[in-house]
Parts: sequence; C-alpha cells; structure tokens
Amino acid sequence: MNNSELHELIIRHYKEKLKPKPFVPGRDVIRYAGRVFDEEELLKLVEASLDFWLTEGRFAEEFSEKIAEFLDIANVVLTNSGSSSNLLALTALTSRKLGDRRLLPGDEVISVAAGFPATVTPIIQNGMVPVFVDVDLGTYNIDVDMLESAVSPKTKAVFIAHTLGNPFDIDRVAAVCKTHGLWLLEDNCDAFGSKYKGGYTGTFGDIATISFYPAHHITTGEGGAVVTAREELARIIRSLRDWGRDCYCAGGENNTCGKRFSQQFGTLPFGYDHKYVYSEIGYNLKMTDMQAAIGSAQMDKLESFCARRRDNFRRYIEIFTPYEEHFMLPEATAGSDPAWFSFIVTVRGGAPFTRDELVKHMNEALIETRYLFAGNITRQPLFDGVGYRVAGALDNTDFIMQNTFFLGTYPGLTGEMLDYIGETLKAFMNRYR
Repeated sequence: MNNSELHELIIRHYKEKLKPKPFVPGRDVIRYAGRVFDEEELLKLVEASLDFWLTEGRFAEEFSEKIAEFLDIANVVLTNSGSSSNLLALTALTSRKLGDRRLLPGDEVISVAAGFPATVTPIIQNGMVPVFVDVDLGTYNIDVDMLESAVSPKTKAVFIAHTLGNPFDIDRVAAVCKTHGLWLLEDNCDAFGSKYKGGYTGTFGDIATISFYPAHHITTGEGGAVVTAREELARIIRSLRDWGRDCYCAGGENNTCGKRFSQQFGTLPFGYDHKYVYSEIGYNLKMTDMQAAIGSAQMDKLESFCARRRDNFRRYIEIFTPYEEHFMLPEATAGSDPAWFSFIVTVRGGAPFTRDELVKHMNEALIETRYLFAGNITRQPLFDGVGYRVAGALDNTDFIMQNTFFLGTYPGLTGEMLDYIGETLKAFMNRYR
C-alpha cells in the first residue's frame, strides 16, 4: 500500500467513524469541553507512528517551534501534562544554579484559593507554604490589593492562573512582583491564545505553563509545555524533565557541547560521560512524538479555535443577559481579550433559586456543567495536616463555592447546541416569573 492509498483510508475512516454527527436536542449530551479535530490530526498521528520513533523526535521539534513562533518566545519544553508543567515550573526555581534567588523549603508562594489543585500542589510538593488570597467576583482572578497585603518577608513567588482563560491584571501583579523581588509563574493552562494589551498570556512571567488535555484550547490527549524567555531557566526545566541530567543534547544526539568526555563534575572521575551526569533531582516527564504530531496539527487551528470560543462566549452573553437580575455575568479583565475556556456564571444572593437547582435542571437536559474547580481549596481533604496561610478573608471564594458554575465554550459547540442551552435556561427561568 502506498502513502496515497493509506491517506485515502485514513480520511475515509475519519468521515465514517469520527466526524461529528448532527446534534439531536434531548438525545445528545452537550459536553462542557472536548477534542475537536479532523483528518489532519489522524494523518500526522499515523505518520508519526510509522516513523516509530516514539520518544521526542521531528514532530516534537515541529510542535515546539510552532508554539514558540505563536507566542514569540525563545524556549518551549514539551511535557506529558499541564500538571507536570506546573511541577517543573515551580521546582525549577529550587535549583542551586539560581544562587540566592532559589526557593527553599519553608518559603511562601502566593496563589488563590479559588482554582485548580495543580497550581497549588507543586508548592506543597516542594516543601513550601502556599499563601491564599481571595479573588474578584466578575473576573474570578486574584484580588491584587489582597496580593500586595499578603507579601511577607518569607514570600518568594506568585503562582496564579488566568482563570478560565480570563487574564489576571498582569500589569499590577507584575508590579507587585517587581517591587518585592518575587518570581512570577503564569499558569496558562486554561488561557492558551488569550491576550493582554496585545501580548499573549504566558509571555509576561518568568515561567508559564500550558496544558494540552482534551478540555483545553488544543489537545494532544495528555500533554503540556513549559515556556520561558530565559535560557538559564529553560536549561533547568529541561534537566528536571529529563531525569535531572546535566547534558542538554536532544534525543539521539551526542556531544553537542563538544566536551562530552573532558569536564569535571563533583567528585566523579575527570572526563566522566556528560550524558550520564545529573545536576538536578529530576523526573521523566517528556511528551511522545506521536502526541506532538497531533499537537502540530492542532496548532494550525489554534487561532480559529480561539475565535470560536470568543463567538460562543458572546452567544452566552445574549442567552443570560435577559436574566441578569439573578446572575453575575463574567467580565473580561481591563485591557484583555480572553480566549474563554468557559462561560462562568454566579447566581446572585437573593435569587429565587439556587445554583444547584439550575445545575440539576441543566444536567437533566443533558447539558454538562462544572463548578469553579476546587471551590475554596483550603476546604478540600488534601489540606488535612498540610501547612498553609490565608491572607485576609476568602469571602468571595466561599461565595463562588456555593453559587458559581460554568458552561462550555469549546469550538465543538454548534449554533443548534447553544440555541438548546438558551431554550433550557428559558424554561427554567419561566418558573420564577
């Protein structure tokens, strides 16, 4: 079988087995998120599988170069998940190579309590103390006034997400970090393609992370990336990702530095093979080339995917605005253009119904909903016996935990699906007229 015949079979398989079918209201589930792809991803995946390189190879290089070009950033390190990316980003700051700026056990890292656990758990895993502050209602991002007040002599970094694709106030957060000499880590997992004052999120902090889980803006199945403009940090991140090795040769390469057998490391014998020198306590968190092949095809669609998310968000505004007396609708941060991960809604206090009643109605109509991740994460079982600090009250976080949910904006939503969501909401709200 030649390549042309194989390609025809792959395209036929996609059209017969995988191409989305017309939506049938009341029968088909409307997902809050999901993978959106066509035959291009399948063609690249099969091509990579036929190479049988398996670990990082030519498709990983192609994928990372597309990300770097899109973000206009120098260093992209592919990983096996967004959560691993967060672990690598925070752990990189503990490297001895950073001298006096390295993070140490007991140091404080500021985050928000209304978020996803993977932003916070690396802080705990590295023996540091998470410091939680509240968020603003409307943007659902960090309250920057509270951030300023939360800084103590032990504070060394800020690690926060652009909530559901909505950029946090980067100018103000960056100013706080600059004033106090803090590292800034952007969890960009829900915001790949969002913009703030003309620049892409993920390019403003010292390090940023991306997730390619199927719910996110593009997907490789499992997968992620760490990005940074700083070569020193990139080398540390790559080392941590690749078992902690000191050598920076790409897979299949040897002696890139020209000094493979002519250096002294610690008390190892002089000239010990640099490929087997380890300078960090690392992991193996690499992406496979087959995943990268899918990601490369997805990158060609990222801008159109983000445009669809923005269009879907605007349609939700039309759907919910007639009932605004009972709902707080989401607000984009000033100066931002979010590629919305979802449409987040808060039921106002005093509404004649609860969040849970509306969510139950939506789910019975086969419309998926989600809460804002962990709610107030300090109330989660993971914090039993774990040290943390709360800087100020978490009133908005607690309110969100009780009253907030979100609906999908992903590009697989169709006009018919959004119309059905609107009709379902209208039927619920008619009970209270």
